[in-house]
Amino acid sequence: MTSYCDYCNAHPQDLLNRAYHDTQYGFPLHDDNLLFERLVLEINQAGLSWNLILQKAEGFRKAYNKFNLRKVANYTEADRARLLADAGIIRNRLKINAAIVNAQRIVALQKEYGSFENWLNAHHPRNKEEWTKLFKKNFVFTGGEIVHEFLMSSGYLRGAHQEDCPIYKKVAAQRPAWMNP
Repeated sequence: MTSYCDYCNAHPQDLLNRAYHDTQYGFPLHDDNLLFERLVLEINQAGLSWNLILQKAEGFRKAYNKFNLRKVANYTEADRARLLADAGIIRNRLKINAAIVNAQRIVALQKEYGSFENWLNAHHPRNKEEWTKLFKKNFVFTGGEIVHEFLMSSGYLRGAHQEDCPIYKKVAAQRPAWMNP
Protein backbone atom coordinates (compact mmCIF):
# COMPACT_ATOMS: atom_id res chain seq x y z
CA MET A 1 0.00 0.00 0.00
CA THR A 2 1.26 3.45 -0.91
CA SER A 3 1.89 5.76 2.01
CA TYR A 4 0.81 9.36 1.52
CA CYS A 5 1.26 12.37 3.75
CA ASP A 6 -0.62 12.28 7.05
CA TYR A 7 -3.09 14.90 5.82
CA CYS A 8 -4.15 12.76 2.84
CA ASN A 9 -4.34 9.64 4.99
CA ALA A 10 -6.52 11.47 7.52
CA HIS A 11 -8.88 12.76 4.78
CA PRO A 12 -9.05 9.95 2.20
CA GLN A 13 -12.38 11.15 0.73
CA ASP A 14 -11.17 14.73 0.16
CA LEU A 15 -10.55 14.46 -3.58
CA LEU A 16 -10.07 18.20 -4.12
CA ASN A 17 -7.21 18.43 -1.63
CA ARG A 18 -5.81 15.12 -2.84
CA ALA A 19 -5.63 16.38 -6.43
CA TYR A 20 -3.91 19.57 -5.21
CA HIS A 21 -1.51 17.50 -3.08
CA ASP A 22 -0.65 15.18 -5.97
CA THR A 23 -0.22 17.78 -8.74
CA GLN A 24 0.56 21.19 -7.26
CA TYR A 25 1.59 21.26 -3.60
CA GLY A 26 5.33 21.71 -3.25
CA PHE A 27 6.02 21.57 -6.98
CA PRO A 28 8.31 24.39 -8.16
CA LEU A 29 6.55 27.20 -10.02
CA HIS A 30 8.44 29.12 -12.71
CA ASP A 31 5.73 31.37 -14.10
CA ASP A 32 5.34 34.69 -12.28
CA ASN A 33 1.58 34.70 -12.80
CA LEU A 34 1.33 31.24 -11.18
CA LEU A 35 3.53 32.36 -8.29
CA PHE A 36 1.28 35.41 -7.87
CA GLU A 37 -1.80 33.18 -7.99
CA ARG A 38 -0.40 30.98 -5.24
CA LEU A 39 0.42 34.02 -3.11
CA VAL A 40 -3.09 35.44 -3.54
CA LEU A 41 -4.69 32.10 -2.72
CA GLU A 42 -2.53 31.71 0.39
CA ILE A 43 -3.44 35.24 1.51
CA ASN A 44 -7.11 34.48 1.00
CA GLN A 45 -6.85 31.25 2.98
CA ALA A 46 -5.94 33.18 6.15
CA GLY A 47 -8.63 32.37 8.71
CA LEU A 48 -10.41 30.00 6.34
CA SER A 49 -10.03 26.41 5.16
CA TRP A 50 -7.77 25.52 2.26
CA ASN A 51 -10.61 23.39 0.89
CA LEU A 52 -12.77 26.51 0.55
CA ILE A 53 -9.97 28.24 -1.37
CA LEU A 54 -9.61 25.24 -3.69
CA GLN A 55 -13.38 25.26 -4.28
CA LYS A 56 -13.18 28.94 -5.23
CA ALA A 57 -9.91 28.74 -7.19
CA GLU A 58 -11.57 28.97 -10.60
CA GLY A 59 -13.63 31.93 -9.41
CA PHE A 60 -10.41 33.63 -8.33
CA ARG A 61 -8.82 32.98 -11.73
CA LYS A 62 -11.81 34.50 -13.48
CA ALA A 63 -12.11 37.49 -11.13
CA TYR A 64 -8.38 38.31 -11.26
CA ASN A 65 -7.88 37.97 -15.04
CA LYS A 66 -6.14 34.58 -14.68
CA PHE A 67 -3.74 36.31 -12.27
CA ASN A 68 -2.18 38.38 -15.02
CA LEU A 69 0.18 40.51 -12.93
CA ARG A 70 0.15 43.55 -15.20
CA LYS A 71 -3.64 43.63 -15.39
CA VAL A 72 -4.12 43.21 -11.65
CA ALA A 73 -1.44 45.83 -10.92
CA ASN A 74 -3.51 48.31 -12.93
CA TYR A 75 -6.83 47.62 -11.22
CA THR A 76 -8.86 50.68 -10.34
CA GLU A 77 -11.41 51.46 -7.64
CA ALA A 78 -14.05 50.09 -10.02
CA ASP A 79 -12.16 46.78 -10.07
CA ARG A 80 -12.00 46.76 -6.28
CA ALA A 81 -15.78 47.29 -6.16
CA ARG A 82 -16.29 44.51 -8.73
CA LEU A 83 -14.19 42.11 -6.66
CA LEU A 84 -16.00 43.01 -3.44
CA ALA A 85 -19.28 42.09 -5.15
CA ASP A 86 -18.00 38.80 -6.64
CA ALA A 87 -19.42 35.82 -4.73
CA GLY A 88 -16.98 33.53 -6.56
CA ILE A 89 -14.09 34.75 -4.39
CA ILE A 90 -13.42 35.75 -0.80
CA ARG A 91 -14.92 39.24 -0.52
CA ASN A 92 -12.57 40.76 2.00
CA ARG A 93 -11.42 44.32 1.38
CA LEU A 94 -7.99 43.78 2.97
CA LYS A 95 -7.31 40.62 0.96
CA ILE A 96 -8.47 42.21 -2.29
CA ASN A 97 -6.30 45.23 -1.63
CA ALA A 98 -3.36 42.94 -0.86
CA ALA A 99 -3.71 41.21 -4.23
CA ILE A 100 -3.61 44.53 -6.08
CA VAL A 101 -0.81 46.09 -4.04
CA ASN A 102 1.27 42.91 -4.19
CA ALA A 103 0.80 42.71 -7.97
CA GLN A 104 2.16 46.26 -8.20
CA ARG A 105 5.12 45.35 -6.02
CA ILE A 106 5.87 42.20 -8.01
CA VAL A 107 5.80 44.19 -11.25
CA ALA A 108 8.35 46.58 -9.68
CA LEU A 109 10.53 43.60 -8.64
CA GLN A 110 10.30 42.24 -12.19
CA LYS A 111 11.84 45.46 -13.47
CA GLU A 112 14.78 45.05 -11.11
CA TYR A 113 15.23 41.25 -11.17
CA GLY A 114 13.68 40.25 -14.50
CA SER A 115 11.02 38.12 -12.78
CA PHE A 116 9.41 37.38 -9.44
CA GLU A 117 10.98 33.93 -9.64
CA ASN A 118 14.43 35.53 -10.02
CA TRP A 119 13.74 37.68 -6.96
CA LEU A 120 12.81 34.58 -4.96
CA ASN A 121 15.84 32.68 -6.25
CA ALA A 122 18.16 35.60 -5.40
CA HIS A 123 17.08 35.35 -1.77
CA HIS A 124 17.16 31.55 -1.46
CA PRO A 125 18.03 29.87 0.83
CA ARG A 126 16.52 31.47 3.91
CA ASN A 127 14.70 30.10 6.89
CA LYS A 128 11.05 30.83 7.62
CA GLU A 129 11.79 33.82 9.86
CA GLU A 130 14.16 35.43 7.33
CA TRP A 131 11.65 34.91 4.51
CA THR A 132 8.84 36.37 6.61
CA LYS A 133 10.88 39.48 7.39
CA LEU A 134 11.75 39.90 3.71
CA PHE A 135 8.13 39.46 2.61
CA LYS A 136 6.85 41.90 5.22
CA LYS A 137 9.36 44.44 3.92
CA ASN A 138 8.21 44.00 0.31
CA PHE A 139 4.54 42.96 0.41
CA VAL A 140 1.33 43.44 2.37
CA PHE A 141 -0.80 40.87 4.24
CA THR A 142 2.12 38.46 4.46
CA GLY A 143 2.38 37.09 7.97
CA GLY A 144 4.48 34.13 8.96
CA GLU A 145 1.98 31.38 8.12
CA ILE A 146 1.05 32.90 4.75
CA VAL A 147 4.72 33.25 3.79
CA HIS A 148 5.54 29.77 5.06
CA GLU A 149 2.70 28.11 3.13
CA PHE A 150 3.42 30.13 -0.02
CA LEU A 151 7.08 29.15 0.01
CA MET A 152 6.43 25.53 0.93
CA SER A 153 3.66 25.15 -1.65
CA SER A 154 5.85 26.64 -4.39
CA GLY A 155 8.93 24.58 -3.54
CA TYR A 156 11.13 27.13 -1.76
CA LEU A 157 10.81 25.58 1.68
CA ARG A 158 10.88 21.88 2.37
CA GLY A 159 8.09 20.11 4.19
CA ALA A 160 5.25 19.96 1.68
CA HIS A 161 5.46 16.15 1.64
CA GLN A 162 6.73 13.47 3.96
CA GLU A 163 9.71 11.54 2.58
CA ASP A 164 7.70 8.30 2.29
CA CYS A 165 4.97 10.02 0.24
CA PRO A 166 5.18 9.06 -3.46
CA ILE A 167 4.77 12.72 -4.42
CA TYR A 168 7.90 13.68 -2.45
CA LYS A 169 10.21 12.18 -5.10
CA LYS A 170 8.24 13.80 -7.92
CA VAL A 171 8.62 17.21 -6.28
CA ALA A 172 12.33 16.68 -5.57
CA ALA A 173 12.93 15.65 -9.19
CA GLN A 174 11.47 18.93 -10.44
CA ARG A 175 13.40 21.18 -8.08
CA PRO A 176 16.65 22.69 -9.35
CA ALA A 177 19.66 20.95 -7.81
CA TRP A 178 20.63 24.11 -5.90
CA MET A 179 17.29 23.95 -4.05
CA ASN A 180 17.84 20.41 -2.79
CA PRO A 181 20.07 19.87 0.26
